[in-house]
Amino acid sequence: MKLYNTLTRKIEELEPIQDNQLGFYSCGPTVYDYAHIGHLRRYVMDDFLIRTLKHAGFKVKFVQNVTDVGHLASDEDTGEDKMMKGAKKYQTTVWDLAKKFENHFYSSMDKMGNLRPDHTCRVTEHIDEQLELVKELERKGYTYVIEGDGVYFDTSKLADYGKLARLDIENLREGARVEKVEGKRSPTDFALWKFERPGENREMVWKSPWADRGFPGWHIECSAIGIKHLGEQIDIHSGGIDHIPVHHTNEIAQSETATGKKPFVKYWVHHNFLQVDGQKMSKSLGNLFTIEDIEERGYHPLALRLLFLTAHYRGEMNFSWENLAGAQKSYKKLVELVASLNSEEESDGGKEYEQRFFGFMEDDLKTPEAVAVMWEVTKADLSERTKKKLLLEFDQVLGLGLDKATQAKPVELSAEVKMLLAKRQEARDKKDFTKADELRDQLQSLGYSIEDTSQGQKITKL
Repeated sequence: MKLYNTLTRKIEELEPIQDNQLGFYSCGPTVYDYAHIGHLRRYVMDDFLIRTLKHAGFKVKFVQNVTDVGHLASDEDTGEDKMMKGAKKYQTTVWDLAKKFENHFYSSMDKMGNLRPDHTCRVTEHIDEQLELVKELERKGYTYVIEGDGVYFDTSKLADYGKLARLDIENLREGARVEKVEGKRSPTDFALWKFERPGENREMVWKSPWADRGFPGWHIECSAIGIKHLGEQIDIHSGGIDHIPVHHTNEIAQSETATGKKPFVKYWVHHNFLQVDGQKMSKSLGNLFTIEDIEERGYHPLALRLLFLTAHYRGEMNFSWENLAGAQKSYKKLVELVASLNSEEESDGGKEYEQRFFGFMEDDLKTPEAVAVMWEVTKADLSERTKKKLLLEFDQVLGLGLDKATQAKPVELSAEVKMLLAKRQEARDKKDFTKADELRDQLQSLGYSIEDTSQGQKITKL
């Protein structure tokens, strides 16, 4: 198994720290709002990697945090806590907000076919571990306190700070004319523990040696949770490319300092961004689509999963409703093919396809090339039994639910759907194709896909 390591900027052969065991840490969601399709892509790509690692024979311990406190709006340790901001927006308590959007996140992951973590770790349930880590850094002389603000990590004491992002620290320090936080010794110093300011009246506060009311900095949570559940050295740590220059850089600094300079993570895996119609996702553009938006337009979440497979995780990907429609047709075709294949015939090999498919998946997760092999199998001169065997084996890492396709049942139609089908057939008979298309859209919004065949309309539940 080979992976691109952000730390070395090279594709490396995966060698576990201990035997065949792999500790896998994934930076999880900040649960202050709905998960959107950009989030979905990142975590689906993680899922492809975890499934591939397991198929390759590794025993994977998968840990993911849930940030329910401490993530400020700015990376400069300023601005409002995202959780407090979300609570105001939705007019609820921070605790209820966290529960609501954690549930939404994992519901979205389930719909996308993702495996659940072995350990889901809320930050608010690991306060003691975070405090102990800050105290250890203080004992070692790497912290200072800004009165009325918080406890900070002194990055000037680390010669290799910024090695993950390859930051030009000297130029960063020389170019910082105004410090964002008054009292910070360097612009790269970061908060380990923040103090409640007068008048904030935060719902989530804890007592610490430095203040009666405070809360953890964003970065300390992943170090404390990772060390508790996976040990002082982690095999693989994943996240978005936006985590490289600040969040993951600071994780390395505090973790390796606390544990005595041991490499905190052996392999860093980072996922690139998703654009929508060639533009960055933003609320102002109205293109922050959720899993519910996907479903309301009549698309299956696993069709979106198939679409994500068509781009490499380290490259940017562009989403459009047009390419999702294409993925939906492809997904429907694949599901119907697997359901129709006869597994009673004799098997006739197919080893070459198997080797090529898993060769691509185990070579830095080359999903587009692996999917191309899958489509080759659907058209290959192989027995139906061999095709089904190969496709179901491929699906162990693709997670498209093709095994369920073998149990497909006849579609039971409601009176409303039957009426719409009859009206559409009438429109087609009259060659009123505009009306027929409108009715097709209505049926799709109800969760049905329509295909016109020589035998008539063929309807499939999405």
